[in-house]
Amino acid sequence: MPLPPPLSSFLASVHPYDSLPAAGLAELVELCVARDYAPGDQVFGIGDALDSLYVIAEGEVEITDDTGVQLSILGPRNSFGERALLRGESASRTAIVSQAATMIVVPAGQFFQLIKDYASVAKFFDRRRQGTERSVELATRPVRDLMTKTPVSVAPAAPIKEAATLMRDRRISAICVEDDARFRGIVTLRDMTARVVVEGEPPSGPVARIMTEDPLTLGPDALVSDVLHLMVERRVGHVPIVDRDHQLLGIVTQTDLTRAQALSSADIVWRVTRAGSAAEMAQATADIPALLAQLVDAGHRHEVVTKLITDIADTATRRLIALAQAQLGPAPGRFLWLACGSQGRQEQTGVSDQDNCIIYSDWVKEADRPYFAALARFVCDGLDQIGYVYCPGDMMATAPRWCQPLRVWESYFEGWIAKPDAEAQMLASVMFDLRPIGGDETLFEGLQAKVLKAAAANSIFTAHLVSNSLKHQPPLGLLRGLATIRSGEHRNELDLKHNGVVPIVDLGRIYTLQGRLTPANTRARIVAGIKAGVVSASGGADLLDAYDTIATARLEHQAAQIRAGGRPTNYLDPTSLSDFERSHLRDAFVVVKTMQSAAGSGQGAIG
Repeated sequence: MPLPPPLSSFLASVHPYDSLPAAGLAELVELCVARDYAPGDQVFGIGDALDSLYVIAEGEVEITDDTGVQLSILGPRNSFGERALLRGESASRTAIVSQAATMIVVPAGQFFQLIKDYASVAKFFDRRRQGTERSVELATRPVRDLMTKTPVSVAPAAPIKEAATLMRDRRISAICVEDDARFRGIVTLRDMTARVVVEGEPPSGPVARIMTEDPLTLGPDALVSDVLHLMVERRVGHVPIVDRDHQLLGIVTQTDLTRAQALSSADIVWRVTRAGSAAEMAQATADIPALLAQLVDAGHRHEVVTKLITDIADTATRRLIALAQAQLGPAPGRFLWLACGSQGRQEQTGVSDQDNCIIYSDWVKEADRPYFAALARFVCDGLDQIGYVYCPGDMMATAPRWCQPLRVWESYFEGWIAKPDAEAQMLASVMFDLRPIGGDETLFEGLQAKVLKAAAANSIFTAHLVSNSLKHQPPLGLLRGLATIRSGEHRNELDLKHNGVVPIVDLGRIYTLQGRLTPANTRARIVAGIKAGVVSASGGADLLDAYDTIATARLEHQAAQIRAGGRPTNYLDPTSLSDFERSHLRDAFVVVKTMQSAAGSGQGAIG
């Protein structure tokens, strides 16, 4: 029998059913039933097959995980059961009535029909935060969409004249060189001019004598913006695209890009690359907030936006290193500038300070060490001048502690892992996000592998790092409502960084350690963790959805502040959100809490 009038009226007031047309609502009311439950009744348990969605009209329902940890207490107007229905899985949660309840039971068939027929319902139950349907701009598309997939190539032993003839006949400005399907190098018109016409290499000689060996390349999953940034910063006109085995897949040229539109992030990179001082650079980086708002408004995913923003910081850092060396002279030995924090993870937003360090060769003489201190001061001062403020915790290369030879860095990590006190946990957490920015990357490769191996093998260190990560809790109250800041400047607001994004960053770092994974980016870490089996497919998928929800909410909030003429912050007033947005944000925080509980319990393949 259909729902009685009080319940049908109640359902009509609950989102997203309040958006249904009269006919659609009437049909829903006819197919739903009402059920009463007593305290202690189990609605469903872990492993049960679900055939309905439940909407609470009166009472309360407690949701727990497989360890008995309370995930949420749901009251009137909340629904549950949709997670298992949407995934086609059995229940992974237990739902027990904690206060006498009346529920509206929506049959699974009708639930899916509503999603199919009404966009408002589909949007409400889509927890993935995939962004809008607006077209994605060229620069954020994968490079495989733009590259020439059948580049002209010759063997290393082919005569130079043969290569030149092919370039003329095909009207191309470069030709690739490959041997047994493996990419070896590239020859451009500039190479022909410089090495044949000017230097006199005989046209009958092998093309290998004039090719550029091991040129800059990218993989097929790189963004078109990566090509743009590489071209304008390194001043190259051709970027071969290769796979992990170094087999040639395609090529992207300036001609390809000229035919298409360039994103403004590439324009900022171009201006930064050609700046002669930090002051000139600041004129370019001043456009970053507007770029962020533009990218968010265009519907780009959060990880695309933060990568484009971080690319600018990377370019600015390398440009400042070059300007420093022009002033100080060449470095007295091999060195590497690395970023940690949000820049290291490629997750910078409109609010970013600087976190960085220097590793230099053990062969650098004691008398030459002041050079690197001067280099650090030049670059860090420049970064501060262009908008990347000094790190409040002094995690910068200007601190003598973070500008050291490789052997000292090795001893740092050995000490942190062997004696994981509070400071060691904090420092190790930060330094696990290191990413090379400029210099000799070989100084980091061996260090990273050695540290991951040692850390993963030390169960005590791993346990301490997990414990330290759980200090950042999602903003959930006793009844799993949103818990805002209680006092101070940001009273009644949510901190979407420290209580939203950071707990997920911490979890990603744990997966990296447990699986000896190399990615620095949080989303990439979770994906790699799923593939490596250190986090379950189900739990990892939930965490990715939660991360997308929270990170997107953070960027949308910052974009709104920028559009309003203000400065972007990480603090959000939840009352500015709709019921729909608050519901999704709360659910995302519950997922994070669940995954933290799994990590804290020491479960294998957590989640």
